[in-house]
Amino acid sequence: MARGVNKVILVGNLGNDPDVKYTQGGMCICAISLATSTVRKDKDGNQQEKTEWHRVKLFGKLGEIAGEYLKKGSQCYIEGRISYSEVTGDDGQKRYYTDIIADDMQMLGGRSEGGGGGQSTGQQYGAPRARGPGTRREPSQQRPSSPKPAGFDDAPFDDDIPF
Repeated sequence: MARGVNKVILVGNLGNDPDVKYTQGGMCICAISLATSTVRKDKDGNQQEKTEWHRVKLFGKLGEIAGEYLKKGSQCYIEGRISYSEVTGDDGQKRYYTDIIADDMQMLGGRSEGGGGGQSTGQQYGAPRARGPGTRREPSQQRPSSPKPAGFDDAPFDDDIPF
């Protein structure tokens, strides 16, 4: 029997600062409100913009990173799944919620916008980061020297280029 697919990809801006809480066991739960907008033309040719708000939950290390680096207005990419829940309030009224449970998050935009320059987090967290110019490698990170290809002149070459 085939398995179903529950996959969500969102790119939007935070409507408020992340709300970070911890369980008694110490696991981080970060809640963000993410706005996505679409633009269409109405029958008169005027552009109409519609904004949708999404409740997003990030757990564990991913939630800690989101809580530390994201802020209101930050643009980010979220990949995850839809989750539906039903809660009965103190007044006996049932409330239904639709949440996005994030599996991956990527901060977009420049650092001044609260983004992290595109560093991916989530499953790829811990991947090597690009080093900035002027930084030095530790001896254990030195590349082994390789023979120069034939016809290569001895022009000076800066081996510290980060790409």
